[in-house]
Amino acid sequence: MTATSTEPTHLFVAAPDGLALHVASYGERTSAALPVVCLPGLARTAGDFDELARALAGRPDEPRRVLALDYRGRGDSAYDRPENYTPAVELGDLLAVLTALEVPRAIFVGTSRGGLIAMLLAAARPGAIAGVVLNDVGPVVEPKGLLRIKGYVGTLPQPRSFAEGAEILQRLGTARFPKLTEADWLRQARLTWREADGGFRLAYDPRLARTLDGVDLEQPLPSLWPQFDALGAVPVMVVHGANSDILVPATVEAMRARHPDLDVLEVPDQGHAPLLAEPPVIGRIASFVGFCEFTRRA
Repeated sequence: MTATSTEPTHLFVAAPDGLALHVASYGERTSAALPVVCLPGLARTAGDFDELARALAGRPDEPRRVLALDYRGRGDSAYDRPENYTPAVELGDLLAVLTALEVPRAIFVGTSRGGLIAMLLAAARPGAIAGVVLNDVGPVVEPKGLLRIKGYVGTLPQPRSFAEGAEILQRLGTARFPKLTEADWLRQARLTWREADGGFRLAYDPRLARTLDGVDLEQPLPSLWPQFDALGAVPVMVVHGANSDILVPATVEAMRARHPDLDVLEVPDQGHAPLLAEPPVIGRIASFVGFCEFTRRA
């Protein structure tokens, strides 16, 4: 493995409406292995996948290209009107990225909202998916968890340092992530805020919070069972945070009933959503990716 093989290249792709979308690209484009495409959560960025992407791109036995996308209004992608921060628009953006970067078929790793978009992709373009990892998300999203997310998206205090940001996140999240270290919380702070103009700002458009304004959390949310069923012909892995309030065990079991070969990894002492940064978790995902590769060639 060389030092450059896992260092990301930062690409920008035009969305269907011309807006600039940022993609972190790891590994060699010429790799014969199936590429992996990483899709972050609602208010998250491509940086969440850095450890996983470097590990997959730099495997000496089978290096592969890994792409991590910033949705519009997040990370290094351009901001937009809040009414365009929707899964439907983001699915269109993803399709534009796959076309521009010449990725006809890939393994997808989707955290939370990213998993929902992967399921929408399965229904819209099933041939694009060779396998999928759903990180703490399924066809049923629990309103209680979404209410918690609504309570902090766009409203987090502005820290004076990353260390203070880590303290803020630890206070909010220690009940669901009791075993994270100070270094873990500092990592999360660096992914949540960015230094700008002598201070700190969120790594996403705060107006993203408006996308949750019209959601009636007193009523069951629409499910995506038909979209999940569209994954029936490909390998599927679910990473489930044991303390999650978004994906509950009953939903995991219902998914297993509809997809009997479902690969389930429960991550202890983590909630929504598991970080995908620890070597054992990365190792399990790498094994699943290898299985998708084997399935393709069988």
